[in-house]
Amino acid sequence: MVYDTAKQVSERHHCRELRQCWVVSQPEYRAYLGRAADWPQLASLVKLMTVRVVDGKTSVEMRYFISSWAASARDCLQAIREHWQIENGLHWVLGIAFREDEPRVRKDHASQNLATLRHIALNLLRQDRSIKVGMAAKRKMAGWDNDYLLKVLCS
Repeated sequence: MVYDTAKQVSERHHCRELRQCWVVSQPEYRAYLGRAADWPQLASLVKLMTVRVVDGKTSVEMRYFISSWAASARDCLQAIREHWQIENGLHWVLGIAFREDEPRVRKDHASQNLATLRHIALNLLRQDRSIKVGMAAKRKMAGWDNDYLLKVLCS
């Protein structure tokens, strides 16, 4: 067979989602890429189709990947799903707890520098397990309480 394929279907709340993945690993098909020689470690071509039905409205999205990982379609589907869960979780925390989308900093590299500092702060606050509150509350506590701030910084 030229390709391997796998499907996942999930339902939650008012959303039904079908994900189907195709993986082509044979060298003769990878060679069809115009620039295949530029990627000597290229092991597979991946196509992911996502069909979402939310409140009766259907959307279809196609994504394409090149990979140095020679994996099955099932493994690729799972890896892509896990990557986006982590990515979405990180951006949600940064957007809500750190209000990352609000700053108006645009001069030179200031926005990149502040993003780096927010990531460092997020990692330090995640390591602290002394209190059971949300990330926004931890951030505020570190700003209000120097003892807690030192505890977070020294952990």
